Amino acid sequence: MNNRYLTPLTVLSVVWLSACTPTRVGDQVALNSPASWQHAPDPQTAETVDLKIWWQGFNDPLLNELIDQALAANHDLKIAAARVREANAMVTVAEAALYPSLDFSLAGGREKRIDRIVGVPSGQGIQLITPTADAVSGGLAARWEIDVFGGRHLEAEAAAAQAEGSREGLHAAQVGLLAQVATNYLELRGVQQRTGILQSNIALQRERLRTLQVFVKAGLANEADVARQQTLLQGTEATLPQLVNAGQKLIHRLGVLQGEPPESLEQRLTVTGPLPKQAPTMPKLLPADLLAQRPDLRLAQTEVSAAAASLGAARADLYPKLVLSASGGVGALAVGGFPSLGESVYALGSGLSAPIFNAGRIRAHIAAADARLDQVAANFEKTFLLALEDVENAFVTHRAATDSLGQLTTAEASAEKAYRLVDALYQRGAGDYLAVLDAQRSKLAVSDERAKAETAAGVAMVSLYRAFGGGWTIASSDRGIDKASIR
Repeated sequence: MNNRYLTPLTVLSVVWLSACTPTRVGDQVALNSPASWQHAPDPQTAETVDLKIWWQGFNDPLLNELIDQALAANHDLKIAAARVREANAMVTVAEAALYPSLDFSLAGGREKRIDRIVGVPSGQGIQLITPTADAVSGGLAARWEIDVFGGRHLEAEAAAAQAEGSREGLHAAQVGLLAQVATNYLELRGVQQRTGILQSNIALQRERLRTLQVFVKAGLANEADVARQQTLLQGTEATLPQLVNAGQKLIHRLGVLQGEPPESLEQRLTVTGPLPKQAPTMPKLLPADLLAQRPDLRLAQTEVSAAAASLGAARADLYPKLVLSASGGVGALAVGGFPSLGESVYALGSGLSAPIFNAGRIRAHIAAADARLDQVAANFEKTFLLALEDVENAFVTHRAATDSLGQLTTAEASAEKAYRLVDALYQRGAGDYLAVLDAQRSKLAVSDERAKAETAAGVAMVSLYRAFGGGWTIASSDRGIDKASIR
């Protein structure tokens, strides 16, 4: 075709194809969200909490230090951060397809072929020789696939959504890490507190055994009483190694969460410390707020967006593709002793291709992408329901732990009062020493249950903050990520 008709035809093709509608697919998912929480405490008692730094409400400097170290050195966070870098690089790869490509080439060589025989005049007539040819060529070649139906743009959007999902994966890893560090630290302090109570109980039971042995010699008790007390003492002593073992495991877990060897924190954390007192603060968030705050929900949203973009890109394969190309360069050829020939060359072209028969490959690809979109949409709905369940369960657990702690605190005060009354009677000679020991043992038993309930209340509050997605900040550029439709 004459070159003067090539350019107008190309322009007309681009104009005609550009008038077509892109194959974009909607990515909104309708979610059925309740208006409020069923088991939340009285809204009047709730306070505004900075979810980014919720752990500071425990007012424990060592806990703050452990969390800072974990955020800086935890290996799960490093892995998640590397995934973010990988996904960002893949966005660049996908977006590069939207632009023309330009390649440089340079080639040269020498050849001697028997099928190229040349007759050269000589003193003896015409002499047949096979000349040596030296050829050098170089130039630039450009190619551009015009994204008329948006397939390449949608592939880039899918890659961008996947990159956004990797960032949400990093946020989710951070939320989980903070909850793990705080939970293990609270449980460690609770175990240490219970260990101290148990050691006091063991010392008290040893004193009761010694007293019974004295009473047996004086005829005031029998051997059966001594045997029962020995059994009770040995059973109580058997629980001590279990508590020590649990404490050591918690220290090891905290060490690994810090990105260090398991034993790295033993010297610092084996010293018994107080159980952190959590400030009575409760986040004011509605169920619909979880879509913006919880990283796992934001990740599920990005999966829907990526799947919708991939489906649109797959549909774009049904339509024609327009490619523009251009190349230019110079070449030189020298044959035998003949003068060197040099010339500049160029080529301009356009191509239009459309699928006719591919044995159903494109349609199958579209069907697979459509099924993938249905999967991630259903997973988004399921993840939202699980998030609601997570928060409701955290509310229930926290309320139960708090109620139990209140009752056991009252019971501990009553046991302390009973012990003081029995001890006062004994001091006046109107009571039995064994009764004093029994009252003290009852008090220690209630104190152990109170320590367990106090630990459970703190862990329940951590679970509540984790359920709300606390531990990271929503950037201003991220606030528009919510593409779900709330019913």
